[in-house]
Order: sequence, then C-alpha cells, then structure tokens
Amino acid sequence: MLDKIPAIFKNKYALSIMIFLVWLSFFDANNLVERYKMLRKIGRLNSDIQYFNERIKYNRDKLRELNTDNNTLEKFAREQYLMKKDNEDIFLIEEPSRTYKPLK
Repeated sequence: MLDKIPAIFKNKYALSIMIFLVWLSFFDANNLVERYKMLRKIGRLNSDIQYFNERIKYNRDKLRELNTDNNTLEKFAREQYLMKKDNEDIFLIEEPSRTYKPLK
C-alpha cells in the first residue's frame, strides 16, 4: 500500500512545503483571495486619489481666477448666489421637466 504513494509525498521537506503553500493560499489571514481583493481596492483608491488631485488643481485655478479678476468674481456671485445690483431685477426661468406619463 505504501508503494502506491508518489515519491514527492514521502519526502518530508516537499510535503511540508506543499502544506505551507496550501496554508498560505487558503487559510491564512492574508490568503490569495484577500490579497486580490486588497489589490483591487488599492487600484480603486489610487484612481480616487488621481481624481481628487485633479479636482483640487481645478479648484485652485478657479480660486486664483476669482481672486484676480473682478469680472469673473461678479459673474460667479450672480450665477451661483443670485446676487444683483440695487437697480436690477432677477428673473429665473426654469425649464419644464420632461417626465411623460404613459397613456392609459
């Protein structure tokens, strides 16, 4: 019966290395599945970092523009906060929503 066991399983060093690899691959806290999930999460977080760095650069440029150009500052205040001069009136025109009700 012992003759049918392959030689690699009889070698205690090879057997211990195989058990160690199986343990690392499936049962350890840092197994291959968890490492794959973490690598995907790191990729998503790196893309988020890149996006937010671009947004920071854009916002810094806009802030610099608002601090240096009074016309841009006035336009921003009028559009975002509906500010007006004393002798002006503001008319807001809202577009109708395009929700269609099905015919019955």
